[in-house]
Amino acid sequence: MTAAIIGAGVIGAGWGARFALMGWDVSVFDPSPGARERFEAVYASASESLPALFEHALPEPGEITWCDSIEAAVQHARWIQESVPEQLAMKQEVYKSIQAHCRDDAIVSSSTSGFKPSELQQGASRPEQIMVAHPFNPVYLLPLAELVGNEETIKQAAPIIEEIGMYPLHVRQEIDAHIADRFLEAVWREALWLVNDGVATTEEIDNAIRYGFGIRWAQMGLFETYRLAGGDAGMAHFIKQFGPALKWPWTKLMDVPDLTPELVQQIADQSDAQSGHYSIRELERIRDDNLVSMLRALKPRQYGAGALLNKTDQRLINEAAVYHDEQLVTVHRVIPIDWMDYNAHMNESRYGQVFSDAADTVLRLAGADETYVASGGSFFTVDCHIQYRNETLPGETVRCLTRIAPLDGKKLKLSHEMRRASDETLLASADQLLVHVDMSTRKSSIPPPHIASALSQLQAGAS
Repeated sequence: MTAAIIGAGVIGAGWGARFALMGWDVSVFDPSPGARERFEAVYASASESLPALFEHALPEPGEITWCDSIEAAVQHARWIQESVPEQLAMKQEVYKSIQAHCRDDAIVSSSTSGFKPSELQQGASRPEQIMVAHPFNPVYLLPLAELVGNEETIKQAAPIIEEIGMYPLHVRQEIDAHIADRFLEAVWREALWLVNDGVATTEEIDNAIRYGFGIRWAQMGLFETYRLAGGDAGMAHFIKQFGPALKWPWTKLMDVPDLTPELVQQIADQSDAQSGHYSIRELERIRDDNLVSMLRALKPRQYGAGALLNKTDQRLINEAAVYHDEQLVTVHRVIPIDWMDYNAHMNESRYGQVFSDAADTVLRLAGADETYVASGGSFFTVDCHIQYRNETLPGETVRCLTRIAPLDGKKLKLSHEMRRASDETLLASADQLLVHVDMSTRKSSIPPPHIASALSQLQAGAS
């Protein structure tokens, strides 16, 4: 599949990086000076960050092709993402060029944060083909895409958005700035007033968000957070208790201070004092590492964006090759930043996690999965010896290869080797002993024939 990127600024490049890293070929058109260098910088950041979200390696990256015309970029594309500047007339001219050369079944999508599809479609030869897929920066990490437009087009678009690991939020009615940016605009207006009135600095406002409600919103949103604030009595009680405060003059959301040169300079000076000691590239790296760590923290809770990442993980695992050079592949993943210790390499506890995940893969392939556990059987690890051979660094892709010894009654012996995928360097090895358990008695037991047979087939396939 091919995605075409028309306009390769920060947002367009983020789309291109996400599509490419999820296995799509990407054709790019942007004639502005320095576009290719900007795209490559974003792609380098994405290549380091996006794979670290998942427990399985991403597909082989797609091929990125730079084109010298819109025609060349869009002619074979299934998905066309327009990310040119927010000028309506410019976008409409771009769509004329796109539709003159693209496939009839191509999805033509805009990254616009403000324009409605009906505005974008004016003068288009096939208006129903044009929709909005509004993302958030960095597109390669933040999973939300607001979809606005023709119902049939969105039905085709939503599965593609899910395929590249994003969450398609269907905005059912056209409205200026869609949903999320309307919230951001309200907060931005109030922040400008707080600075203008001398109540707070840019850093103090940012601290109020990142040390307070921003953390709550990251995993639970607005209404669910306030539902909790209502206690056992729920949302109705919260609104009854705090609703009258909405009539108090707490905010100035219907107005905005004049952006005088003095106020603009004040904000710029405060921002420089807050963050000027970092380069933009350094801030992007800090941001990406923080986002990876926070998003990954939601995965074990199976909540919010964590549940979405787990869903993508499962798809990657289901599509993965089971054998590599006739050896059973039980782990294939990138080492994430949150596994690093103070020596700047992978903490030793994470080796145990890798080998535990490897054993879980064997059991899943043999049919001893969660459904089997719920039916009353499982395998427990009773012994595991790990040898650390070489440093394992964050960002490296590793592959775990596992040998299965013949089942010995209740006992299952596994031997694992964790290797660097790029050069097969041995990083660690482990010998693991598991025992089959009857979950009703919590005592060891002989595994049923179908599990024993599946283990034998896995062992034979890797020999």
